[in-house]
Amino acid sequence: MSTPFYVSPQQAMADRAEYARKGIARGRSLVVLQYADGIVFVGENPSRALHKFSEIYDRIGFAAAGKYNEYENLRIGGVRYADLRGYTYDRDDVTARGLANVYAQTLGTIFSSAAEKPYEVELVVAEVGATADGDQIYRLPHDGSIVDEHGSVAVGGSSEQISTYLDQRHRDGMSLAEALKLAVQALSRDTNGGEREIPAERLEVAVLDRTRPQQRKFKRIVGRQLARLLEADGAASTPTDAPSDTEEPDGGETATDTSADTAKPDAEPSGDDKE
Repeated sequence: MSTPFYVSPQQAMADRAEYARKGIARGRSLVVLQYADGIVFVGENPSRALHKFSEIYDRIGFAAAGKYNEYENLRIGGVRYADLRGYTYDRDDVTARGLANVYAQTLGTIFSSAAEKPYEVELVVAEVGATADGDQIYRLPHDGSIVDEHGSVAVGGSSEQISTYLDQRHRDGMSLAEALKLAVQALSRDTNGGEREIPAERLEVAVLDRTRPQQRKFKRIVGRQLARLLEADGAASTPTDAPSDTEEPDGGETATDTSADTAKPDAEPSGDDKE
């Protein structure tokens, strides 16, 4: 009888981590930035069917890079957790910290289990506070660890290069137009240091705007409103609640973002977010 092949636990975990990182690196990067009135999510996404960003609850947003079907399952689980906790206790009891802990337990259990492959996802959970000091941004890698971020965070394929660029240029109190331009500049840089142009129709943009009178602070920015922000003078701030031709109803469970001003995707949606 032959001796079973042995792999040390350390090597097994290293192999699983490498597998997950390679899967995440194949996805498109995204960034989350604080600005004066809230938090903005920006990513390159030519598809109208697959969203990288979504609302989880009143003041909480979700962003993910990697395998679409895997992070979509996590998003739906987060919405159910938030709805149940808010209904059972109080809406104020639903926090980004609590949601990040739930996601960390789920990802950590899957990563350490030998019965299934690790999830090829990296998540960002953000909550907008009454003031900038109350904003919370948590990054969750594939292994379920939690990283408390401030100011800016990038996840996905070129996250290290983009994070370095943002750390050098991001500052507190930026207007939405300034933060959006900085995010697009960071995403447009390639690994060789050059820059490419990302048209507005290939961008997915959403905000958690603390100045909105509604209880739910999440809103997508699309169409002409997005074009105006990209063309605006960096010193000018454009209110996110200004009327938009294509404003979509808020909600993490909404399935439509089919603006007339949004370009037709280049390819059919695939099983991950590297469309």
